[in-house]
Amino acid sequence: MDPYTRLLFLMARWWRNPPSRRALIAMGVALAVCILLVTVERTVGWPDWLRTERVPMRRLPAP
Repeated sequence: MDPYTRLLFLMARWWRNPPSRRALIAMGVALAVCILLVTVERTVGWPDWLRTERVPMRRLPAP
């Protein structure tokens, strides 16, 4: 299903049955944390100790 159609269905369901206040606060906090992480990453950069290095996959021997 198209993501925009799915979002439209979600918005219609929320219009008929709005989420509770606690759910709205939880969604708002999650959104704020995401925006904060993106802002820190864009302005300061990501710390070296949080970066991952690609590890080559080890091939298993054939039986």
